[in-house]
Amino acid sequence: MIAKSALRLGAALALCVGGPLAAQDSADERLSALADEYYYYRLEQFGQSETASGDTEQGDRLWSVTPEAQRARAAQYSAYLERLEALPKSEFTEDARIDAAVFRTLLEQEIGDARFSEWEMPFDSDSNFWSYLAAPSGFSTVEEYENYIGRMRDIPRYFEEQIANSRAGLKRGFSVPRVTLEGRDASINSYLVEDGRGSNFFRAFVEMPRSIPQAEQERLQAEARAVIEGDVIPAYRNLLNFFRDEYLPATRTSLAASDLPDGEAYYAQQIRQYTTLDLTAEEIHQIGLEEVARITAEMEEVKQQAGFEGTLAEFVTFLRTDPQFVARTGDELMGVSAYVAKRVDGQLADYFGFLPRHRYTIRPVAPSIAPFYTAGRGGLDACQMNTYDLPSRPLYNIPALTLHECAPGHSFQMAVGLEQDEAPRFRRQTYFSGFGEGWGLYTEYLGEEMGIYRTPYERFGRLSYEMWRAARLVIDTGIHHYGWSREQAIDYLASHTALSEREVGTEVDRYISWPGQALAYKLGEMTIRRLRSEAENALGPQFDIRKFHDVILSLGSVPLPALEDRIAAFIADGGEGLPGVPYD
Repeated sequence: MIAKSALRLGAALALCVGGPLAAQDSADERLSALADEYYYYRLEQFGQSETASGDTEQGDRLWSVTPEAQRARAAQYSAYLERLEALPKSEFTEDARIDAAVFRTLLEQEIGDARFSEWEMPFDSDSNFWSYLAAPSGFSTVEEYENYIGRMRDIPRYFEEQIANSRAGLKRGFSVPRVTLEGRDASINSYLVEDGRGSNFFRAFVEMPRSIPQAEQERLQAEARAVIEGDVIPAYRNLLNFFRDEYLPATRTSLAASDLPDGEAYYAQQIRQYTTLDLTAEEIHQIGLEEVARITAEMEEVKQQAGFEGTLAEFVTFLRTDPQFVARTGDELMGVSAYVAKRVDGQLADYFGFLPRHRYTIRPVAPSIAPFYTAGRGGLDACQMNTYDLPSRPLYNIPALTLHECAPGHSFQMAVGLEQDEAPRFRRQTYFSGFGEGWGLYTEYLGEEMGIYRTPYERFGRLSYEMWRAARLVIDTGIHHYGWSREQAIDYLASHTALSEREVGTEVDRYISWPGQALAYKLGEMTIRRLRSEAENALGPQFDIRKFHDVILSLGSVPLPALEDRIAAFIADGGEGLPGVPYD
């Protein structure tokens, strides 16, 4: 999974906003200029800058989330969309058509969020606007440390804007369901420490680079401690009081997104945003039921391979309760994940021609959110494994989880996208859940071919994870369209997967609080597997799995219809891979 707050594009340098597009330029050039204008506008708006590697980093402030700022951005996005639609689409090259599809979808999503004032509900059940502000590690330069201190100093203003938005949402009945937020105040409370040096925000200052003189280190450490104690901790304390005393008691008790103001339209917009497909809730629900039936039959086969003589339900109980599947320490779980990642490394060259230079690490989910966070999270620099409550993290699930979050899943996928030098700037860190989470789930399936699953239990773990995503299609639409209760959703997920009771409850709360996001995984994976089957059938012996995967990942992240168009072109050109990549 990619966290909600991590889906934003970054960067600064607002240089060319509003410039006219020359009429004599080609259609591709005019599109490129417009996309660059959008990119630099985003950089300026979110107070970030572009690094030499093409990545982005935050400056010395946080972005504004006031309604005025949000509506101004939406107006700018609408203007960009109008100018995009005026370009001569028939003159675009193939690459430009994909760029235009990505650009259009990004703008439509932003405009859609603004239509429903989604900023008035800045909470969900596992990660929130306060969750990722503390740097997980140190920085390299004095400027980076000073920027970080500047951002910490800006937290009170940022939190006040989020609180004001939340109050506006409460006033019109636009809030997260109460049941999914109960106990989440612990993640705010964890930041309330007596000594700033014990704060998560101070971790970046504990071990600083030797290239920074000792006197400078001491100055930065003293300034950071003062800001943490004088600005950050009071801001979190104020937020905690608001959350406990004002927000939580007034949140809605119903669950369905359709119960929100203009709720049916809002849920339809969320489905479209996260899947990038034109499917109704009814269609998705039926797809989910069919996938659940198919995967159940495969689970029965793997149960037989394990030599288990009881029913499937009894086998699941055995998997949930037998101590052989429980790590004794967090390091043991992390070690299993690391070993899976290294075994994957040994197989990558057989499945991918383009291997990225960027490296990632594996680390635990932060303690402040781990108790109610999902099993793992992918990222460019790190993939994370949740080591909280080890009995709820069975080891037979770790291979599939590592494939999804690390490699060849999210960390690998994001590195490949970043290293496509020809990709337009605005697309290098774009993320569409249908594509990204679909790829992550596809890599779990790919692990079968790569020989990563070594026991029937690990194969069942993989199927349980696939079932988890198929069941989401039924549960998400069940809750938000058909009016299911939380108990119905929990019973459905628990009876169809080998997930622990903790994971089942955590996951259902995520689906309740984040309508539509859970649909992306299975629908994206089904699209990729269907396209692969079409390419294999059409190309026959010319099909090369390395080229197929390279073509997909070289896109970075795109709406699923754009992926379908690209694979159609891949088939038409005889299955060509990426230029300059040695496939022989």
